[in-house]
Amino acid sequence: MSSLHIEIDPASGFCFGVVKAVEAAEDELKDGTQFHSLGDIVHNNMEVDRLKEMGLQPISNDDLSTLKEKKILIRAHGEPPITYQKAKENGHQLIDATCPVVLKLQSRIKKSWEELKQQNGQVVIYGKVGHAEVIGLIGQTNNEAVIVESMEDVSTIDVNKNTHLYAQTTKSIDEFKRIATYLKENINANCVFKSFDTICRQVAGRLPKIVLFAQKHDVVVFVGGKKSSNAKILFNKCLESNKQAYFVSNVNELKKEWFDKPIKSVGISGATSTPPWLMEKVAEQIEIITKDK
Repeated sequence: MSSLHIEIDPASGFCFGVVKAVEAAEDELKDGTQFHSLGDIVHNNMEVDRLKEMGLQPISNDDLSTLKEKKILIRAHGEPPITYQKAKENGHQLIDATCPVVLKLQSRIKKSWEELKQQNGQVVIYGKVGHAEVIGLIGQTNNEAVIVESMEDVSTIDVNKNTHLYAQTTKSIDEFKRIATYLKENINANCVFKSFDTICRQVAGRLPKIVLFAQKHDVVVFVGGKKSSNAKILFNKCLESNKQAYFVSNVNELKKEWFDKPIKSVGISGATSTPPWLMEKVAEQIEIITKDK
């Protein structure tokens, strides 16, 4: 038996929005009936594959118009208004599992846009272009909001307009503050500028916790989906704190040489889209490959 101490980060795993979406899917699948999710229910291929085996089939937005009268789950990331319109036109039954935090943000952005368009103003969203949540957010503004991915994009913002700044829920608080400070200092003095920190604290609160977790272990294995922006942010923070941190999406990506040096402990952490069962499988596999240590 390995004397190596292996710990799964107690702060890791699904956020409540993802838990809500996965539970909604599992409830519908209990009777063995197949149904669809609009896009991958979560940015984790292993969890998507598990639910596929139970009968949940991901479909694209294009499929909304070609399919008729299907049961379709809206995932935690949310959707733009056009999705609901297409679903209604084609007789689909929607199971809306949009995260409550995202739902509230969509409502606030829509209200800002309606207010600002009367003033020739603009909504600015700090987020990742093409990300599912951002597509849903920009849809609240008739796709007119300005998207900035980082401070490098602030030159695209018209500083001579009334401006409301929002953030995708899983983005960096520090970068949001930098963007907000820049706009506060550069927006025309005759214009109104308001910033709304809409970053989810359940997600943001993970950053200081993962630093402490990474520092207490010799090696850290971070488990996440390659599509997950949250996973990238958390892993990078992890790597800053521990140079012996490694990113895997499944157990097959583990490498024995990571554990060859004299080490006493391994920490396993994951994104808000990483299922707990997958981190447990990673822990079991590490036990196997280090059994002689």
